[in-house]
Amino acid sequence: MAPSGSPAVTLAVLVLLLWGAPWTHGRRSNVRVITDENWRELLEGDWMIEFYAPWCPACQNLQPEWESFAEWGEDLEVNVAKVDVTEQPGLSGRFIITALPTIYHCKDGEFRRYQGPRTKKDFINFISDKEWKSIEPVSSWFGPGSVLMSSMSALFQLSMWIRACHNYFIEDLGLPVWGSYTVFALATLFSGLLLGLCMIFVADCLCPSKRRRPQPYPYPSKKLLSESAQPLKKVEEEQEADEEDVSEEETERKEGTNKDFPQNAIRQRSLGPSLATDKS
Repeated sequence: MAPSGSPAVTLAVLVLLLWGAPWTHGRRSNVRVITDENWRELLEGDWMIEFYAPWCPACQNLQPEWESFAEWGEDLEVNVAKVDVTEQPGLSGRFIITALPTIYHCKDGEFRRYQGPRTKKDFINFISDKEWKSIEPVSSWFGPGSVLMSSMSALFQLSMWIRACHNYFIEDLGLPVWGSYTVFALATLFSGLLLGLCMIFVADCLCPSKRRRPQPYPYPSKKLLSESAQPLKKVEEEQEADEEDVSEEETERKEGTNKDFPQNAIRQRSLGPSLATDKS
């Protein structure tokens, strides 16, 4: 027959196990998980962030050291965090993660890439001795909060969404691979057409084209007519004066010729009889 105290002992052991499980889990929770929703918490305070992937062997070897370093976070007044790039592709594009694992140090919004040894002791010395001051921070143009990196993050998220849709078409709907590619090609074509039409509409609204209207014939005003008529009148008067001068000269010539004509006739008449006597 089992002793009466055995159920109480078993219950006490279960209580201790259940009570100890949160503490064991609490030690591991020293490493904070960063996602697309809470990544702006990195802009305040002192942080060490690891970008990793579960399938990466180097990341798997780093995890024990990173967990041990996180236990010193409270003493060093530094927050230790990690980002799973397979679940957060937007952050992978925002921080331009090209190799795994990648470690960043952030101090009040200034990001610096850690490239030293990956051991607990080196991490502690990096923070306690403030070795991060010797590293040049990332330019504000390429900071995670800049417009450029926000666009890069959106592009990475779009690529992962396209990949998820591709898998859905193939695995769930049973479409062939070429069928999925055809769907994406048509979607790209129509989206480009729609985007082009929208851009033309916006450009036409912001900078409307100037329609050329037929210009009316410029009828001269009365003032212009009067001003233009004055030189014409002067020209006409000058022409009339010239014509009068010419007519006066012609009349004088005619009068001169008329006066000379009777004298010549008289001379010819007087010379006529003398010529006849000489011939005889």
